Amino acid sequence: MRLSGKVAIVTGGGRGLGRAIALRFASEGAAVTIAGTNRENLEATAAAIAAAGSRSLAVVADVAGEPAVVNMVSAALREFGRLDILVNNAGITGPTAPVAEARCEDWERTLAVNLTGAFLCAKHAIPHLVAQRNGRIINITSIAGRIGYAMRSAYAASKWGMIGLTRSLALELGAHGITVNAIAPGAVRGERIGNVVRDRAAALGKTAAEIEREFFVEPTALKRMLDPEEIAATALFLASDEAAGITGETIGVTAGFRL
Repeated sequence: MRLSGKVAIVTGGGRGLGRAIALRFASEGAAVTIAGTNRENLEATAAAIAAAGSRSLAVVADVAGEPAVVNMVSAALREFGRLDILVNNAGITGPTAPVAEARCEDWERTLAVNLTGAFLCAKHAIPHLVAQRNGRIINITSIAGRIGYAMRSAYAASKWGMIGLTRSLALELGAHGITVNAIAPGAVRGERIGNVVRDRAAALGKTAAEIEREFFVEPTALKRMLDPEEIAATALFLASDEAAGITGETIGVTAGFRL
């Protein structure tokens, strides 16, 4: 029970990586507030946590808007009385198009959710973590935050930005006993990567199987995609006392993706 007595917020917690992280944290003793835009998904995750004997709270919130983030943090504090861990996982895939053809509104929405959302959540969580002189912020970036990514420029830019935000926050908060790290997953099986594969296949005139093999399997050492639980295991480590000496780092969990 490495997170016994801790309280966490996991954004994008209704499905995929966020759901896996929330369930793993709860299994290790944390009370978890899960936030996202789909109430049905959030309530299903909350029910799974409750069925396992842990406490949770589901909050509908679009992290791109500051009032929604303020409400999310306030709700967690009202329910559980404290905050120890923030996982900035909420994100969208953004457009699949070359820059010359991409719509400005798609670019802006991608950065608003993926990057500004992480900034806003950190901004409003920090005072409560500082008050305790202890805490963890974990940003879920992507291998796309370390490489060029043709036809996914908005997504890549948002994930590069998260790495810069991580390093900056680590410098600001270290003196308060707060660690800030990022996880950069490779391709993780689930609905999101399925949509990415579909859109890229359509744009390039290839089959989904060809895209999956060429872009997401063959470039890895392990020759496979990841499962969400593999990312959740790394998030648990970073949230635990075992990682107290790690901050400002971006940890790749990529199945050995070739950079």
